[in-house]
Amino acid sequence: MAQGRSLAVPRRAPVLTVCFLACVATGLELSINNQTADFSLCTKPLSTVSLSCLVQNSSWDEELLWYRGDGQVDLKDGNKVNVSNICISPVSESDNGVAFTCKLARDNSVQVSVILDVQFLPQLTGEESLQIEEGKDVTLTCNTKSNPHVQTAWYKNNEALTLQQDHYQLYETSEVLQLTIQKVQKSDNGTYTCYVESYLGNSTKDFHLIVEDEKIPFPTEAIIAAAVVVTLTVLFGIVARKDKIFKCFKKSSETAL
Repeated sequence: MAQGRSLAVPRRAPVLTVCFLACVATGLELSINNQTADFSLCTKPLSTVSLSCLVQNSSWDEELLWYRGDGQVDLKDGNKVNVSNICISPVSESDNGVAFTCKLARDNSVQVSVILDVQFLPQLTGEESLQIEEGKDVTLTCNTKSNPHVQTAWYKNNEALTLQQDHYQLYETSEVLQLTIQKVQKSDNGTYTCYVESYLGNSTKDFHLIVEDEKIPFPTEAIIAAAVVVTLTVLFGIVARKDKIFKCFKKSSETAL
């Protein structure tokens, strides 16, 4: 009987230990700036963002890792255990939409992320002066970089452009605004303005369009065809009169003797 009781204790102890460890592991989680779920952080260019990752519900030291997108961030030795801090300074437009993720070193599935929402005024670029021959198509390309999304419009000589379907075509994405003018005319000369606006402000970009006279194409094919006809005519003439030409050369040879 005594041996039976002594054997029962070792069998139960591992079960209790495993249960205890499972419960501890299940409750362990990470937080960034006190947020335990993934979240978005609104900020602006040239500002500074501080992120603090903290291990919660753990009874022993845990090593932490930081990632910017898919790339691991280098951390100093004193900035890896239980609490880890990183600083993004200065924030730039290229940080917009980038995820910063804190992970548990021994189990990367335990993680939490913050996505930077960098908001900035619209920035417009594009070729400012365009020359086009009358009768051809031309496209004005306004590169728009902004966050949040902007409202857009086109102006001609400081007046709202009336878009005629048979003369103008619009193309727009989150980064490009294009105006195509089909079969340009002299009346299309002028300054076209790309206008974008968000709650942060507005921006404009001018495009100066110069319509040149239509160039009369050089009749290359006709000239080549005429040259071929002349060459063939001469050759046929020589062939037709070859006997007379031969006799003429023969007489000249006999006279010389």
